[in-house]
Parts: sequence; C-alpha cells; structure tokens
Amino acid sequence: MGISLEYLGIKKCKNLFRNLPVSTLIEMSVNKGEGVLCENGALVVDTGKYTGRSPEDRFIVKQKSTEEKINWGKVNKPTTEEVFNKLYDEVIKYLEDKDLFIFDGFVGTMREHNLPTRIVCEYAYQSLFVHQLFVRPSKEELENFIPEFSVIAAPGFKSKGKEDGVNSEAFVLINFDKKVVLIGGTKYAGEIKKSMFTVMNFLLPEQGVFPMHASSNIGKKGDTAIFFGLSGTGKTTLSADPFRKLIGDDEHGWCQDGVFNFEGGCYAKTIKLSRENEKEIFDAIKFGTLLENVVLDEHKKPNYDDGSRTENTRAAYPINYIDNAELTGTGSIPSTIIFLTADAFGVMPPISKLTKEQAMYHFMSGYTSKVAGTERGITEPKATFSACFGEPFMPMNPSIYAQLLGEKIEKYGTNVFLVNTGWLYGGYGKGDRIKLSYTRAMITAALEGKLERVEFNEHPIFKILMPNECEGVPKEILNPENTWENKVDYKKMAMGLANRFIENFKKFKNVPDDIRKAGPII
Repeated sequence: MGISLEYLGIKKCKNLFRNLPVSTLIEMSVNKGEGVLCENGALVVDTGKYTGRSPEDRFIVKQKSTEEKINWGKVNKPTTEEVFNKLYDEVIKYLEDKDLFIFDGFVGTMREHNLPTRIVCEYAYQSLFVHQLFVRPSKEELENFIPEFSVIAAPGFKSKGKEDGVNSEAFVLINFDKKVVLIGGTKYAGEIKKSMFTVMNFLLPEQGVFPMHASSNIGKKGDTAIFFGLSGTGKTTLSADPFRKLIGDDEHGWCQDGVFNFEGGCYAKTIKLSRENEKEIFDAIKFGTLLENVVLDEHKKPNYDDGSRTENTRAAYPINYIDNAELTGTGSIPSTIIFLTADAFGVMPPISKLTKEQAMYHFMSGYTSKVAGTERGITEPKATFSACFGEPFMPMNPSIYAQLLGEKIEKYGTNVFLVNTGWLYGGYGKGDRIKLSYTRAMITAALEGKLERVEFNEHPIFKILMPNECEGVPKEILNPENTWENKVDYKKMAMGLANRFIENFKKFKNVPDDIRKAGPII
C-alpha cells in the first residue's frame, strides 16, 4: 500500500494493515482470539491485569523543549531520553514478527487546530477502538496523510520495571521532541486516548486554544454549553439532553471560532447501565462498538450490573451512534459554563453563579467529594480536588489553563455556574441526594437565561451567588442552610469544607490575589 513506518524505526513486520473497515477489524479480532461478539453485536474484550489507566506508569521525557514548561511532580513524572530510547528499541524489535494495524486520523474536529496522528497497534481491537474514538479521515485526507504525532501501542511487550527505569511491566512514555507516545504492557485502550489528550493539552495553549476535560452540547438556537466535572458528578448524564445536540462527551478545545471536539466518538462507562436511565448510551452499544471488561452471561448477553472484573467497564463507539449528536463536532462560542460537583457534605448550594475570578478559583480547585464503602454503612465523605477538573491530563501548570479560561470569560461574557449534584439536608448518610429533575431544571434555567431575571444572595462562607428562585425547584433548597435542622452544625460543616479548599489552594504558587481571594473565607 506504499505506507512506510521506517521513520519510526519499524523496518519490518509480519503484515501491515491500514485503516481497515470496522467489519474487517472485528472479524480479525475474533479470529485472533482477542474478543468475542455478544448478543447485541458489540465486540467484547478482556483487558487483563490493567482495567483502567495506570497513572504511576506514565512518564514524560524531560528535554530542553519541556523542562521549563511541564508541571513536574507526582502527576507528570519525568523520564530520560535514555530510558525512552532503550524501551523504544526493544518494542520495535518485539513488533518485527507481528501483524500491525495502522490508523491514520486526527485529534480534533476543527481543521485549524487538529493534530494528524498515526496510531500503530499490535491488536486489531485496539485499531477498532481508535477508529471509533478519533476523528476519521476522508478518502482524500487519507491519500494525502502526513502524521505529525505517532502512537505505538504494544500491549504484549512487558518491561522489566525498575531495571528499565520505569515502575512496572506497563509504561506510557510521551516524547514531545520525537512526537511519539510509546505504550507497552497494558491492553487498556483508554491509555491511547488519554495520552493524546495530554499531548493536545500541552500543544494547544501555545496556539491560544483552551483545552478542556469537559463535555459539550448545543441548543436549537445555536447556543453552546460546556460541562466540567469529575467522575460521579453527572457530566455525561447532564450533557446528554434530549433538547440539545451532543458535541462531545469528554475532550474539547475552545478557540476564537468556537468549541471543537477532540474526538470522533465516545468512551462511556457502562457499570449499572440501563436503557431506562441512559437510553442514548444503551442504544449505542451495537455492532461496531467495543466493550471493555463487560461480563457476559451464558447467552452472551452483557450484564452491566456485574462489576466483578472492574467497576470501570467501558463502551467505545462513534458519535454518530448517538441519535442526538452534532456530527460536525463543533459549536459556537460557549454562552454558558457549568461546573459540576457532587458535594457529600451537604453545604454547597444546588446552583450558584460565579464571577470570573471565582470561576478561575473553582476551576483550579476542581472540587467534588467521594464516598467509599457505602455497603458497610455510613462513612465520612472525602473531599477530592483535581485541578482543571482533569489534573492527570494537564501537563502544564494549572494557572496557565485557568488564565485561558479567564480570558475567554472576559472576552465573550460567558456565564459560569457551579452546580451541586450531591446531597442536602445534613449531607451524605443523613439527607438525600438532590433530585436529578431539580438539577436538570436548574441547568435549563441557566442555559435559557432565566436566572438573569432573578435576585441573588451571596453565600456567607463560599461567597458564591445563590438565586432566590428557580423555576421547577423548591425555593427552600436553593440556600443549603435552609435544609439543615441545626444551623450551627451547617456552619461548622461548611467551615470545614471551606478550610479544605483553602488548604488545597496553597499548593498553587504565584496566583494573583484577586483569584486567591475569590475562594471561601473562614
């Protein structure tokens, strides 16, 4: 076919397959014993030991081009060119007698800012994954394709861990000078997706583009909304709105022309999935969809309630499998930003409006709370902070991304709301979680501009603005203090959470005073 991988050092392999049709990739995957077809037609694979990302095994090569730009630390761990080159050479040698599957396509739906990417996979199912998750090229684009970044994924190659300068048999190495991501030892396909997300988060700010770990949708009037939120806050559920088209469920860029999806597909969690609660996702699981680690019954029917392999069961499918999708993958300049948090302490307002400075503060904080061990009874909730609502994928200092957010808000007058999808009435273990119907009503009010016509009160501790009323929502819950029987207990709990915010924010250095002061007071 005239495609050479010599620029990657791959001079020979068993067979080379490029951009194969979905049906062919599925057939080859089944024939090679990589996966099986289930009742609904989806391809089901078991990713073995690694059923999710392995953060401790991801490294970025420290070079002159990255030394001063990367926010080095526990998340962005450095490695050397020597370590990279040694493993790279071993992987290339390992692949010499293997069938290799190439996908040539793009990260990014907007031509001005997309990244032509070549992904070389050892397994057919991986190539199916990237075909469905990344932006597929037209016939003409494929004929004239020149990759700017490359990924080599060799799950069957296992490193020697510490002896090879890494932490385990698995590794994800990002080399910005060579423009290569090297992945080995893990069959979890999400490592490919998230490594390229990290690459985009490093490259785009220099183009003035704000990269976002967020979902996005667009209304009938062309108004675009962005939803930020960590796992469990409702980001996927709330952005899948029957009255608005889904632009994308996870990764976007915001440039001067609007918003664009990084991807051409979705990577949805399927644990506890039901058609009643998430019809769009349920119906998207069919022939052409890849299911990871989903347990099948004796009739090869998926049991989405079975988390025995992992709670992180996943479905990968192209966005056109969603009926109500914006297939261009683009939208207008966002008129509304929603920050989602699931506050288990019961002290954050169900919805509040943020100033630009408060938006930057809460963006850098990336707060939600998690509750573990519910089956063993009531436990104390744990405050969780992930900068930019996606710290594991942000290679630069969070202040850089926050500054881009602030510039966009100021330039375009975008409204920002903080929405709590968590608990009231005393918090987790005492009260109830906020009804989804109320949350949807509040978000609809925010998107349709209905909150522009109501009065707001400032929260005495968090200083965010709480609306006095919201259509479709009981007035008494809009100020969370009203839902607590003991007001002293409320204030004590709120002060405790505020203190956690302040302590977490101390790790950010050289932050302007107006942003630091936009946080809570104690």
